[in-house]
Amino acid sequence: MNKVLTSSAPLLLGILFLMIGNGLQGTLLGVRGVAEGFSTLEISIVMSGYFVGFLGGSQATPRLIRRVGHVRVFAAFASFISAALILFPVVADPWVWTGLRVALGFCFSGVYVTAESWLNNSTTNDQRGKLLSAYMLVQTLGIIISQWILSQGDPSGFVLFIIPSVLVSISFAPILLSISPTPAFETSKPLSLKALFEISPLGCVGMFLLGGVFASQMAMAAVYGGLAGFSLGQISAFVAAIYIGALVCQVPIGWMSDRTDRRIVICGVAAVGSVACVAGALFAQSYTLVLMVGFVAGGMASPLYSLLIAHTNDYLEPEDMAASSGGLIFINGVGAVGGPLIAGYLMGLIGPYGYWVFQVFLMGGVAVYALWRMTRRAPLHVDDTSAYVAVLPSTTPVVAEVAQEMAIEMAEEAEAEAEAEAEAEAVQDALDEAAAEAQRKATEEAIDTCGDISEDAANRQQSEK
Repeated sequence: MNKVLTSSAPLLLGILFLMIGNGLQGTLLGVRGVAEGFSTLEISIVMSGYFVGFLGGSQATPRLIRRVGHVRVFAAFASFISAALILFPVVADPWVWTGLRVALGFCFSGVYVTAESWLNNSTTNDQRGKLLSAYMLVQTLGIIISQWILSQGDPSGFVLFIIPSVLVSISFAPILLSISPTPAFETSKPLSLKALFEISPLGCVGMFLLGGVFASQMAMAAVYGGLAGFSLGQISAFVAAIYIGALVCQVPIGWMSDRTDRRIVICGVAAVGSVACVAGALFAQSYTLVLMVGFVAGGMASPLYSLLIAHTNDYLEPEDMAASSGGLIFINGVGAVGGPLIAGYLMGLIGPYGYWVFQVFLMGGVAVYALWRMTRRAPLHVDDTSAYVAVLPSTTPVVAEVAQEMAIEMAEEAEAEAEAEAEAEAVQDALDEAAAEAQRKATEEAIDTCGDISEDAANRQQSEK
């Protein structure tokens, strides 16, 4: 692991700066929007703009990279991000902010695709799993650190907008000056949405609903905190709790999913998340409880993303797994666009509780649909399922395809181990059978020998008489 971190340290450092900058602006805009007097609906439109841009960027960036190359795409998009971040406090208008958020989403998608391509190219196949884990850890740490930075500043000023701009600018250096060669860019042609839905209805429906959950958690948490009367430090801690839960709960939920029917785990995880959000709506007066609910809600939503990918893989041929990732991410992105809009509408209608009510229905919808799907299709045997690979919902198709490739490799390794065990058992059975046959022959020979001896003795006795 140390070797992986050492060789990829410049790239991971650049990605850390990007995540700090992105995490800081995401929470800061929600807080500043409330302070500027924007309506809840206006803020939700602003926050939704990021996901519109991100969805468009994930589709357009591969074509741009093929035309002009990784370096130009990364440098251009990172420059736009740095400039856009400084413009937010200059023009406090919700429609201008919406346009800037769309641009940010588009550009962040582009720099993530570029950085992740470099990262993927910087390691060998046998180290890729460790690097993916390190990348996920860096992503989460970046967002958590950004919340601490936010808690130390003044959201009504310029400084907190300048900091992410500077961080994004200096993220150029470790990535562009890395000794890793510019990677060849390849992506799989995605499966059609119709084919994907026919293969895994639960995967598609779950991804769509989960997009709304993830987007509302990521974009509207600060707005919820502002409407609920939280201090800046409390808002930062609440957002951090969501991401800490996402990091902590990945391993135990993944362990469970590899040992039982994944639909049961999906249903259970979604149900726990829904119940936690009910508690958030009912007991919002207790900040400590809200922190706990945020931890659980984030801890259920993020692993659910990986669960749905793994469940879809269970019904795919290995050669189709990478192709499915693009379609699943697109479906999730469409759901994410509507998430802040609906959550913002509910919060404007019934108050900050609408933040939790929206997630209750979405998480509950995933649980109910998973339960219904269990009545429509027989469960697969655990040995016939694919491996669970942890992936954060904020990743691009590049990392999603890497995770799919890892799942394929793990499935092939498991199949090879099963075949080796079967061969070993067959050899052992043959040896046992040969030993039993030899024992049987030895016993028969011993009996024959004893019979001959007895017969000779009887003959001698007869002769003596």
